Amino acid sequence: MEIVTFLDHNTFKTEADHLFMEQKSIIKAVLPNADVQHVGSTAIPNSLTKGDLDIQVRIEPAEFENAVEALSKLYAPNEGSIQTESFRAFKDDTTIPPLGIQLTVVHSEFDFFWKFRDVLLSHDRYRQKYDELKKKYEGKDMELYRQAKNDFFEWLMETPEFTML
Repeated sequence: MEIVTFLDHNTFKTEADHLFMEQKSIIKAVLPNADVQHVGSTAIPNSLTKGDLDIQVRIEPAEFENAVEALSKLYAPNEGSIQTESFRAFKDDTTIPPLGIQLTVVHSEFDFFWKFRDVLLSHDRYRQKYDELKKKYEGKDMELYRQAKNDFFEWLMETPEFTML
């Protein structure tokens, strides 16, 4: 059983910001038309984080297969994640902090990571609610946390602030 732990985002801010800029440059070199976004808790001040960096790479539909091929040369596939015609996940556990890459087709079903970030950035009550969820699962089973996190984000997607994006 994998246990989940959280730290204040400030613990990782400098490393996460540096790694994001480095990885954005690498990704843009192979995918110049990509929209590369820093998403996840390290992108949200005052939030709790597991200590990893999440990047969303948004690409037009016609460029998706090329993007999958290009990112596959740079990162390992995230085998625990789904694969569709508009979404792939990659990772690099050797970086500090560890790195997760979510490749999405713009306006597709999985093109929501940047929206979660923007809603949490602009509505502190939602960030606080998310942090309370994290505190509840501190030191507990990662799978239980992931399910609760999914439930939270499904709820967040129904809020007026999310639907307006």
